[in-house]
Amino acid sequence: MIVGLVYDLRSEYLAQGYSEEQTAEFDKEDTIEALALALTGLGLEVERVGSAKSLVCALAGGRRWDLVFNIAEGLFGPGREALVPALLDAYEIPYTFSDPLVMALCLDKAACKRFVRDAGLPTPDFALVRTEKDIAQVRLPYPVFAKPVAEGTGKGVSAASRAGDRKQLMAICRALLKRFQQPVLVEQYLPGREFTVGIVGTGELARAVGIMEVALSGAAELGAYSYTNKANFEEVVEYLPADDEAAIEAQDLALAVWRCLGCRDGGRVDIRLDAAGKASFMEVNPLAGLNPMISDLPIVCRMNGIQYQDLLRMIMQSALERLPLALDKERKVRP
Repeated sequence: MIVGLVYDLRSEYLAQGYSEEQTAEFDKEDTIEALALALTGLGLEVERVGSAKSLVCALAGGRRWDLVFNIAEGLFGPGREALVPALLDAYEIPYTFSDPLVMALCLDKAACKRFVRDAGLPTPDFALVRTEKDIAQVRLPYPVFAKPVAEGTGKGVSAASRAGDRKQLMAICRALLKRFQQPVLVEQYLPGREFTVGIVGTGELARAVGIMEVALSGAAELGAYSYTNKANFEEVVEYLPADDEAAIEAQDLALAVWRCLGCRDGGRVDIRLDAAGKASFMEVNPLAGLNPMISDLPIVCRMNGIQYQDLLRMIMQSALERLPLALDKERKVRP
């Protein structure tokens, strides 16, 4: 089976003049090498395609694959993570991870929270600030937490994101609106423990592969798993295995959210406890980082005895369930 590997290589974008922050979600060479090696180890023939633009050129030139392993984040617009899946749907090429609708929904944190809330699952109360005029209409109890509505990797999240009064909220919203040119999500601040839950599979076959608690040290930027804390995680963040009652509740909620949203194959769900210790949905990442050493999903797996290649095997097996019947003879990956 020939697998096309589609990705955004950070060094290529930096060479074009994009900033460290703009490219924070993109992959380094060691991630692509690890993915290609692990997929080859599963008995697959891997072709490195590159970014969405490279994919467009390859498709226009007549190139096809049995399946595409897609980890391309995209750079512009609220639908950027949906671009590659949409292109592949147009050419009827199967791919890993979620479809365009789910990718776009999950990237827009406000839309995603509305969907989850309407499904009856707990998530903090929130408001969406599209312009400065909207700040006066926020009617949430303080403290609140503000962040860009459609960014990942903690971009735009800092100690200033936690606002204790109207003046602080005004300052952070103005700064984020100007800096990111997109709406700001303002939600009730939850002071409890934070968990990230690793999930593999699709629909009723989806299962949690582990849960870990994200604990900040005294040297960390306080109050949030921020951009700075994530960038310096080895010094200021401690990842702890968790299996107590609160962790199990968080895991159950994460799996319910995953299935409710229609996410596929593998990813992460972030859960935080409120003041009463109840689990509440924060964010979902249907296109989680896959660096074998530093990405949260592989770390969660490693904590639970799941090796990197085994994680990729589970992702591939889930994706293979969607392959046309004509490819049945190629559905298995090497044990």
